[in-house]
Amino acid sequence: MAAFETPYQEIAEVVGKTPAAVRQIAHRAREHVGARRPRMQVDRDQQQAAVERFLAAVSNGDVQALMEVLAPDVVVIADGGGIATAARKPIVGARRVSAFLARAATFPDFVTAPTYYNGMPGIRIDVGGEATAVSVVVEDGRISRVYAIRNPHKLGWLDRPAELRR
Repeated sequence: MAAFETPYQEIAEVVGKTPAAVRQIAHRAREHVGARRPRMQVDRDQQQAAVERFLAAVSNGDVQALMEVLAPDVVVIADGGGIATAARKPIVGARRVSAFLARAATFPDFVTAPTYYNGMPGIRIDVGGEATAVSVVVEDGRISRVYAIRNPHKLGWLDRPAELRR
């Protein structure tokens, strides 16, 4: 808690705990943060291969192919910003995520296209004229996180040509 420069005693009074309990909670929190996986180096070729498999599976609504490219504990996080429809809670697990994505592929005017976001392979999905920017995290050749941005206020850049610099 030193990062916040607030004494344990003061925190204890606010949260209704003893200073010893607050110290223990802080200790456990620091251990938890320290134990988190280090940021991984992303292998662009591995990311590209996973995105291509994911794109083919999503485009065809192929649940089995999705199950193969998704990590068992995959998580989908969607951002509709309260404007566009989007899952309000994370979707967790390959089975649920596969079913969700396969169902989406049945919508009228469902179109997918490969693209790049922040220099990494991603997918653009359009359903009935509404765009979704999909980026993924790949670990050990499988997709472990899917980020779907549907909030139109965050997608204004999607249709603008990108200027490539060398």
